[in-house]
Amino acid sequence: VQLQAFGGGLVQAGGFLRLSCAASGSIFSSIAMGWYRQAPGKQRELVARIISGGITNYADSVKGRFTISRDNTKNTVYLQMNDLKPEDTAVYYCNLVRPVGNYWGQGTLVTVSS
Repeated sequence: VQLQAFGGGLVQAGGFLRLSCAASGSIFSSIAMGWYRQAPGKQRELVARIISGGITNYADSVKGRFTISRDNTKNTVYLQMNDLKPEDTAVYYCNLVRPVGNYWGQGTLVTVSS
């Protein structure tokens, strides 16, 4: 499975971006699919994910601002990011967990200027 992330860029604080992650195969049977981020000098952290059954998890720092969703017909997961803050600046990676493996996309850079 290959994952390709789109939608990163430079935005001012308070702005919004929508990230997309397209999988080369079906995501219907995935255990979980989501987004992680890694800021310079920091460890990669969970931003948001959808677990099988539609349950969503969010990092406390993004609750109320970010929304994760998926479109099984397009094998794509989205991350709508509103009210962006400079501390959201990071490389965002999409992740797909299947029973047979754990897959990562190439990352897309989000830069939020103050």
